[in-house]
Amino acid sequence: MAEPTTPHPSRLSRRRLLGGGAAVAGAAGAGGIGWGAATLTHREQHTDPALETVPFYGQHQAGIDTEPPGAAAFVGFDLKPGVGREDIIGVLKIWTDDAARLTQGKPALADTEPELAQRPARLTVTVGFGPELFTVAGLEDRRPSWLKQLPPFTIDRLDPAYTGADLLLQICAEETTTVSHAVRVLSKHVKSLVQVRWVQRGFRNAAKGRTMRNLLGQIDGTVNIAPRTVDFDHLVWDDGARQQWLAGGTSLVLRRIAMKLDTWDELDADGRAITLGRRDANGAPLSGTQEFDEPDFAAVDKYGIPVIPPSSHIARAHHTHEGERFLRRGYNYDEAPAPGQVSNSGLLFVSCQRDVDAQYLPVQQRLAEFDALNQWTTPVGSAVFVIPPGVPAPGGYLGQQVFDR
Repeated sequence: MAEPTTPHPSRLSRRRLLGGGAAVAGAAGAGGIGWGAATLTHREQHTDPALETVPFYGQHQAGIDTEPPGAAAFVGFDLKPGVGREDIIGVLKIWTDDAARLTQGKPALADTEPELAQRPARLTVTVGFGPELFTVAGLEDRRPSWLKQLPPFTIDRLDPAYTGADLLLQICAEETTTVSHAVRVLSKHVKSLVQVRWVQRGFRNAAKGRTMRNLLGQIDGTVNIAPRTVDFDHLVWDDGARQQWLAGGTSLVLRRIAMKLDTWDELDADGRAITLGRRDANGAPLSGTQEFDEPDFAAVDKYGIPVIPPSSHIARAHHTHEGERFLRRGYNYDEAPAPGQVSNSGLLFVSCQRDVDAQYLPVQQRLAEFDALNQWTTPVGSAVFVIPPGVPAPGGYLGQQVFDR
């Protein structure tokens, strides 16, 4: 039997939007009918980790103070020519609706692979705004003073293919299939208004309560800020003092750092320890015995030589005062190398902080000036975003705080 020629009303708005209608975008993103995930018994919900969910609605966007899961994708988008403020709102409404469904194990509206949504695996979707979005939206007075591209550093070899963007999607979950499905759904539903600039995929593996290792073999992220603490509230979440709309939001710096694993392999254990300032075996600083021992940068050996070299990575990266601390959420990447090369690997370094200029920039400047690890690491991508507050309850949309007057 032939299919009806008139589309089903529940799909009509979304299809028209995908054809390129901004006016329809604002209306379609707020609601709609989708397929429901299979009903699960209480026992099933507690026996399959892939069915675990992270709440979508709340004061903050998920994916910042959430424990980092095993897989992530960072997608940078540029606004298409002619897109304006109402179009941006339309995109955000669609992403809100889609993310609210997907994170809870429900297919997005018009999801062509609804079965892939039924394993949310602690999926989080985090949205960020780049500097130029505020110009396009006519909201330059609401752009935070720190929201700009980082200044050039002598160590940078930035590739435009991984630098800058108007919008960011950070998509994280315990299962790679879940991440891939979410990336596709969230990207294709707004393709009439934005275009993908880059996609960067990462992974991290560590036992619960343990620190991940990067592909240099180092324990990565020992010095960090514990979520849901006074320090986290003070150093990561914005309080709205300078931009009222930003209360409950934060900033995100994404740096793509290529690693020269072939030459790193030539270093022995002592050479690696001196370069980093920590032992690869257990992550302990050279002045201590356990990973979380506080580094003693004043300690010297019997010859008066510093135990932790001043040029080591941890000496250069260590905060000089409490105001230079920030949250680290790193992910490894390992991709197909160019012909004749053995590896194309590195770290997607993610930092979140209230103020990029005050907290992140001084540390990055010290690392760029001199860090023994620079011989084996090269920043090849860089982008800065503001992460707006969360959506407090159904009916709102991501970033609504900045657009409301």
